[in-house]
Amino acid sequence: MAEKTVEAPVKMKKYLRKSEPITYAAALFGFAMLTGWVQGYSKTFFIDFALGDSGLPTPAITAIVAALFFVARIVGAICDIGIGYKVDGTKSKWGKLRPWILFGSAPLFIITVLLFVAPRTGSAMFTIIWIYALYILYTIFAGAVENPLNCFGAVSTPNPEERGSFLSLAGITKAVGQQGGMVALLIIGIIFKAKYGHHIDKQEYTIAAIICAFLGIALTLLAFFNNRERVPYTNEKTNIIESLKVVFTNKNLLMVALTKLTGFGRGVYSAVSIYIAVYLLGSKDLNIALMLPMGVGTAVSMLIVNFLLKRVSTKKIYIGFCLYGATMLAVLFGFTQIVGFKGLQDNVIFLVIFLALNFLIGLQHGNTNLTPNIMIADCIDEIELKTGKRVDALCYSGVSLFAKIAAALTDSFGVLLIGWTGYIAATGSTYGAQSNDTLNKFLIIYTIIPAVFVILQGLPILFYDLVGDKKKKVTEELLAKRGVKED
Repeated sequence: MAEKTVEAPVKMKKYLRKSEPITYAAALFGFAMLTGWVQGYSKTFFIDFALGDSGLPTPAITAIVAALFFVARIVGAICDIGIGYKVDGTKSKWGKLRPWILFGSAPLFIITVLLFVAPRTGSAMFTIIWIYALYILYTIFAGAVENPLNCFGAVSTPNPEERGSFLSLAGITKAVGQQGGMVALLIIGIIFKAKYGHHIDKQEYTIAAIICAFLGIALTLLAFFNNRERVPYTNEKTNIIESLKVVFTNKNLLMVALTKLTGFGRGVYSAVSIYIAVYLLGSKDLNIALMLPMGVGTAVSMLIVNFLLKRVSTKKIYIGFCLYGATMLAVLFGFTQIVGFKGLQDNVIFLVIFLALNFLIGLQHGNTNLTPNIMIADCIDEIELKTGKRVDALCYSGVSLFAKIAAALTDSFGVLLIGWTGYIAATGSTYGAQSNDTLNKFLIIYTIIPAVFVILQGLPILFYDLVGDKKKKVTEELLAKRGVKED
């Protein structure tokens, strides 16, 4: 069926209370602050401060940490499927999603804090076991909270137009929340510098972890206390094999999931952003100067995507932003090749241009943060119409399985690339000097490698067809087929 440019939503009543989009947006902001902190700073903490004084050579340390991220992410991906299945089978006075958010939050807080506490035992093996055990537990509990939290977009309202706006606001705050840890670290760094006259990086990371974990969980719990589930349960009982078959035989959902794998390397820039901040801008605290323009670009992009969703299909939006993102990364790569790392350090105008380009690159991320979630919600409707089964959590878990495998590849690949640069790990509480060759390789990891994967992530969406008249027909037939909860 030919795709039409405009996906006209079905006109129907609105179900959300005014406070629900706000509390859900705040919850995603908080959870993104916690997970963004771990994602952004665990690599450097493990390499430089947990194992930096272990006596092991840097290539051995990066190999150990790369293996850690791969193993933990794969374990988390497998557990996500079981979690999604159990979430869909949960029935309580609070619904099927909210109990998981409530009971998973406290363990997640404790584990996140302990991740950034390196025990002083003098044993490298004990430290390795410590970070392996905690990070694996972190991936499991983070999934147990994140999966049901993400599902609210599909169950909060049966109105697709209302759902799109609901997810758009949450997507914007989620993008901003991912930068929250950098603000905490900047403030803590300023306090330490004022008190001691210099940074104590290791201690600053631990304090920032406590702040991000506490605020993150406190905000996440807002979804438990205020948000509701209105799309009714289905009554059929299925086993996990049958449910997985339903999920992975839906072509459109599979295409959305495959974007996670084909684009796994687009996130490797995060592995070296902290080092670019340290050696280009002069301090880890100034990582915010790199990531904030990108975060602002992401938030702006969310608004753009939300505007476009009323006029253009999700498929066209996704592919268009992929092409744009790859182009801007290539421009940043070309610019850095022309002026060089030294030129960026010595010329303020070049540095301003570099940071401005980070903002323009950030405009691509609003698409990948928002559009897939809307696609998944649409796919859940399509699956329910075809099978009679409402498997919200399992659909998100199915995509999450691919995302976790991709994250395992991203994190491991990123850490191995740090080893490729010839980086010399810290042997104290602060970062040491690096060669120009190492610094230039950091810039390659930051630009050209992600550009290739941004193109690759768009390829599966070429085969996605739940758009235009087909999407409208699914919505109309499904609303006619099933009832709707008023509150």
